[in-house]
Amino acid sequence: MTRTLRDRRVLVAGAGVSGRSAAEALLAAGAEVTVTDASEERLAALDSVRAGGGRLLPGLLEPPAGTDLVVTSPGWRPGTPLLAAAAAADIEIIGEVELAWWLDRARPEPAHWLAVTGTNGKTTTVTMLESVLRAAELDVVACGNVGLPVVDAVRAGHRVLAVELSSFQLHWSRSLAAEAGVVLNLADDHLDWHGTLDAYGAAKAKVYAGNVVAVHNADDEWSTRLATGAGRPVSFTLGEPGPGQLGITGGVLLDRAFAADPAGEVLADVADVRPGGPHNLANALAAAALARAHGVPADAVARGLRAFEPGAHRSVVVAETGGTTWVDDSKATNPHAADAALRAHDRVVWIAGGLLKGADVEELVARNAGRLAAVVLIGRDRAAFAEALARHAPHVPVDEVSAGDDAGMSQAVTRAAAHAAPGTAVLLAPAAASMDMFTDYAHRGRAFADAVRALPAAEPATGG
Repeated sequence: MTRTLRDRRVLVAGAGVSGRSAAEALLAAGAEVTVTDASEERLAALDSVRAGGGRLLPGLLEPPAGTDLVVTSPGWRPGTPLLAAAAAADIEIIGEVELAWWLDRARPEPAHWLAVTGTNGKTTTVTMLESVLRAAELDVVACGNVGLPVVDAVRAGHRVLAVELSSFQLHWSRSLAAEAGVVLNLADDHLDWHGTLDAYGAAKAKVYAGNVVAVHNADDEWSTRLATGAGRPVSFTLGEPGPGQLGITGGVLLDRAFAADPAGEVLADVADVRPGGPHNLANALAAAALARAHGVPADAVARGLRAFEPGAHRSVVVAETGGTTWVDDSKATNPHAADAALRAHDRVVWIAGGLLKGADVEELVARNAGRLAAVVLIGRDRAAFAEALARHAPHVPVDEVSAGDDAGMSQAVTRAAAHAAPGTAVLLAPAAASMDMFTDYAHRGRAFADAVRALPAAEPATGG
């Protein structure tokens, strides 16, 4: 079903990247557009919206009279006064992704959507998927939570969209029905936004609505549960695959879901997956499953995985000093991601802490206590880490850094260096968000890398 936007009176809530894209697309579709934001500075930057006839009104607490649609930026909570007022007035509220779906369905030849969500691994999986689809010579772009608004990808006319979707974006989606979708995993995260793990899972489960193929992680209880009854079931596992699965056996990624031969078809070597580690093998299998659901041949999967370039701040080795490896995994913004990062190393000096967003670190610390050589804690919620460490790893030296911003990270790196030894990894995997000390996780990762490279004996990591 297509939605008519011409002459509709639309309020765009939020003047960030997705808000700007939504407002421009709505104006192009003939809607009457108003944009609001708490920041007058952000509104003032929307020159294209103003030039197109849009109104810019700061700090609205209720929709203007006559508004019949609200398009919200993903981070706005349902309880925000403006959105609560819109809901009370029975005004339809959608997100930028849902708007993109409406616009795409109105095209003569809509794009094929392959959608990825989960607590961790989304960006790696969706960019792996993009690389595989490009290896198959398809017109594809990665979009959504990865950075490029989906509205922009639709308006550019791409034929295949590899869409990364956050729980916020899915919460505000209504009719989205991707060709194939996957929930990679689910663990405590964003509970301050959703309230409960069940509500968070329900938002993630929207990725399965209307799928032809529903991909799930057979090794993850939540992923398996959320996919129940959705589309054609296809799963992936780090073990040997059964019928209808993708998995790993004899050092290769094997497809027994889409292969013509019941014995399966080899997709790639384990060595083709970079960076390595169980979590990235799972990401590669998920990307391969979505690509195969779209009909991509096996040889393109191998070529795409070999061509894939890992993103910044995801298990990146930034330097080596005296046999110690320094690893930036600032993207590990919750305990589940930090657990995967820690399990990739036998002996770790761990730099952790930040904003926990309602998550619990007890299980994370208990599972990894045996691999910890020392811990350096940073950020607002470092006390929660310290308490868990005292209970589950009382033998492990713990340093706390109270300073913020880059100076705090510099202190953390210096203290970590004092505990480092040959054969250990010093790992920045904070298990928490960054906004208490830094602009974002990328700023935190850069501060870590800069501090490491400033160490007297630092040697830059070599490529490969």
